[in-house]
Amino acid sequence: MLASISTHDIVMLAGAMLAGGVLTGLIAGMLGIGGGGVIVPVLYEVFGVLGVDDGLRMQLCVGTSLAIIIPTAISSHNAHMKKGAVLPGVVRSWRVPAIAGILTGSAIAAVVAGWVLQAVFVVVISLLGLKSLLGRNDIRIAEHLPGPGAMRAYGFVIGLASSLVGISGGGIATNILLLYGVPIHAAVATSAGIGIIIPIPGVIGYAVAGWPHLSQLPPFSVGYVSVIGFVCIAPVAALVAPFGARLAHRLGRRQLEIGFGLFLLLVASRFLAAIVWG
Repeated sequence: MLASISTHDIVMLAGAMLAGGVLTGLIAGMLGIGGGGVIVPVLYEVFGVLGVDDGLRMQLCVGTSLAIIIPTAISSHNAHMKKGAVLPGVVRSWRVPAIAGILTGSAIAAVVAGWVLQAVFVVVISLLGLKSLLGRNDIRIAEHLPGPGAMRAYGFVIGLASSLVGISGGGIATNILLLYGVPIHAAVATSAGIGIIIPIPGVIGYAVAGWPHLSQLPPFSVGYVSVIGFVCIAPVAALVAPFGARLAHRLGRRQLEIGFGLFLLLVASRFLAAIVWG
């Protein structure tokens, strides 16, 4: 695949990946999410140019995104821990069911067509984008967190959705916590905590699932995980994430929410077009 790409194209692709790394790090730090909403669309275009089969491209994007998220999520989590805002009890209650959810999602990804993952991506990213645009953090289900059973169910859903979309689950977790009256900065910081748990089993699952297709994947792929994509994006994102975390504790969030929401809806539209028109 790489032999047919010019030096100019390689430079442009590397530049796109590096830019995606910067955006990923800022979003991870500011919103407590791993940045999969940025990584997956960047990788989708890159792997399209590389000639990856459409039936495997989305799986490769999701698996690589989960790998890139690991150092970014750790960097973001550590920055928020210094602020003392993480709720450790919530992270503990979600840990095991989230891992179960992401392993389930990885198994599903091994057998479904790529357009199914694209459809899930469109739904999840659109919901997060609309929520960000509305900016309604005052909507409540209750004023305190639910019991252990409901919390475990939430953890499983976070893990399942994350593994199918290629995100750390932070955006989903943040919105769940806000519905139960958790203050915004504590919700963001705690979501960064769950973000360091979810990606690792997901990467393992996608690496195993993609192993039978190595001959159809770009060089230096470990199953559905691209080492090249990881090397280009992960260090930059992890380096930038602490700056985003510091901004989150200093700035108002409304303009960021609007910009982020519009970006997510644009990304969702791109993947919807890919499903409809190929």
